[in-house]
Amino acid sequence: MSSPNTSADSHIDQDVNLEEFETQHRNTPLINRVVFGFSIFLAIAHIYINTLGTLPELWVSAFHFAGFGTLCALLIPAHPSLRNSKIAFAIDSLIVLLLIATVFYIALFEDALYERGVVFSTGDWIFSSIAIILSLELIRRTTGWFIPSLILVALSYVVLWGQWISGAFSFPGLSLETLLYRSFFSTDGMFGSISRISWSFVFMFILFGAFLVKSGAGEFIITLSRSLASKMIGGPGFVAVLGSGLMGSVSGSSVANTVSTGVITIPLMRRAGFPARFAAGIEAAASTGGQLMPPVMGAGAFIMASYTQVSYVTIIGVAAIPALLYFLSVAFFVRVEAKRSNVTSTDDDGVSIKDVLKEGWHHAIPLAVLVTLLIQGFTPTYAAGISILSVIAASWLSKQHRMGPLAILDAMAQGAKNMSTTAVLLVGIGLVVNVISTTGVGNTFSLLITDWAGGSLLWTIILVAIASLVLGMGLPVTASYIVLGTLSAPAIFNLIAESQLVDQIASGQLPEAASAIFMLVDPSVLGTLTQGMPIEQAQALVSQVPADFKSMLMDQALGAESVAMILVTAHMIIFWLSQDSNVTPPVCLTAFAAAAIAKNPPMRTGVTAWKLAKGLYIIPLMMAYTPLIGGEPLELLKLTIFGIFGLYALVAAMEGYLEDKLNILTRIVTLAASGAMLWPHLPIAVNAIGLVVFLIIFVITNRSYNAKSAN
Repeated sequence: MSSPNTSADSHIDQDVNLEEFETQHRNTPLINRVVFGFSIFLAIAHIYINTLGTLPELWVSAFHFAGFGTLCALLIPAHPSLRNSKIAFAIDSLIVLLLIATVFYIALFEDALYERGVVFSTGDWIFSSIAIILSLELIRRTTGWFIPSLILVALSYVVLWGQWISGAFSFPGLSLETLLYRSFFSTDGMFGSISRISWSFVFMFILFGAFLVKSGAGEFIITLSRSLASKMIGGPGFVAVLGSGLMGSVSGSSVANTVSTGVITIPLMRRAGFPARFAAGIEAAASTGGQLMPPVMGAGAFIMASYTQVSYVTIIGVAAIPALLYFLSVAFFVRVEAKRSNVTSTDDDGVSIKDVLKEGWHHAIPLAVLVTLLIQGFTPTYAAGISILSVIAASWLSKQHRMGPLAILDAMAQGAKNMSTTAVLLVGIGLVVNVISTTGVGNTFSLLITDWAGGSLLWTIILVAIASLVLGMGLPVTASYIVLGTLSAPAIFNLIAESQLVDQIASGQLPEAASAIFMLVDPSVLGTLTQGMPIEQAQALVSQVPADFKSMLMDQALGAESVAMILVTAHMIIFWLSQDSNVTPPVCLTAFAAAAIAKNPPMRTGVTAWKLAKGLYIIPLMMAYTPLIGGEPLELLKLTIFGIFGLYALVAAMEGYLEDKLNILTRIVTLAASGAMLWPHLPIAVNAIGLVVFLIIFVITNRSYNAKSAN
């Protein structure tokens, strides 16, 4: 273990070098006290709303926006240079009053609007406009200009320039009054479903994470990771992978994950002999994976459950194996680099796994309570609320981190402050989602993607990946997923579902109930449906089914449960691809944060992190072409086993190194073995041959490495 001085120096370096990744807050005793007290009030209010409250959702969403908007206005000035300006603070105080006024206006005057037949009064015009303008300004302060610009483009498309363009995206337009009504008063706009997800699921789990960190769970995770991995070759690298995975499973933020764990793991990796760029890249890639790890998944699990109408428990259940494969793929890079860089020993702090678990086993209690309540059918918000209480109770089993009243208040305040940026962002993104659903742009975009891709699922995924990278340059991951999921999920869903339907028809396994639909298409084929047909003929037959009947055909042929899993697969693919902006240059804040800790050039670190995070692209392809999401247990077992070794072989082929250096021929053979294990729908015998070939190469290179080490 590093000395206390080394640890302290690391934290100092973190504060200095990571300043550019942190929002510049006001920091005076008065503001700190006001923010602390108001944050506690917001936390208590949201806990009440999510457990006992019965207020109208529109009111709650408005309160949610105003409350966290108030925190943003108080903490974050319009420009960093205005942090100490009294005039700027006076203006921001006025913004706070306007935010509070919007809540009271909705509560007091909503009924009057409907009594007038949804005809706007002067007050309706003023307050709906103010709410949108404040949303734009607060998002600008917290995330920059990109998202406000996107919102303005979307809103102006509805009332102005949509009618001026021709082609598929032409829109006749709505009146400004209708747009403001749908944006402010209806449950389709800024106070719609995305806002509801924000004030319920997202807030409760961010608060749960804040309580876990306050109870010492973060320190326990790092210590446990070190005790588990310290004896392994390349141990600090595995500490980064394991620690970031565990920390990210509750933090939900890749940059925060990088900062909190990287300040420990990156210096450890450097001292063990890993190159600086590789150490930073591993931390960035592993921290990005934290958003893929249940139960929080960077708020993605909650949004996915809302979009697909599939239970949250099911979402996190099917997400577990892909997340495991991702972290193993990063760990394989660690193993290969450790062998290549001759990293064979690490700092050992002398703490055994037994001692770590003896001291911190109680941190597992809240997670066990959470999972148990979810499995028993309780809502995620209720489960999170009870789990927060279990964190407090479990902390009293520790002598060092017992949570008294002050610690509980600190956790509440920290949770609310952690939520402030996310809250205003999700409320603002609701405006974009409203435009997409109102204008039908989402369906149009999906049809265009399918057309551009020529009906190819692979090219569709590639196009979505490119779109996610472009959007990710300006949008945070969660917002990028929301926009892309709304726009392109239908395209991926239709292609996967049609592919499975075609396979069913070609194999002659179409259910009798589904066969009846083909009476409307081509009655002459009814007699051949049970006998099977060539793939091309089956594709032509499916293409003749009218769009109005195709969804009915899919439900009857594939079953409602399979269709639901295909929809989850489509969203999971998009959610995974949305993470690539964390590690893909030119804008990759997670990699840049890791580079700052490692004192390595940011762009070089970004390129390395992008290479190490290849699972972000490979595993979504496995989801698309195999039953990795929602498959039968035996299928999942097969996919997991061959997926693990296939990814290891792919990493070795990419790096030209396994246990020892690979020559050109062996590298090609290793790549072929990887393909034999990862390529979809191959006979299990082919998978097995690929595995055997890889294991032979592993043994040969291991003996070669040991022989060199002996000399």
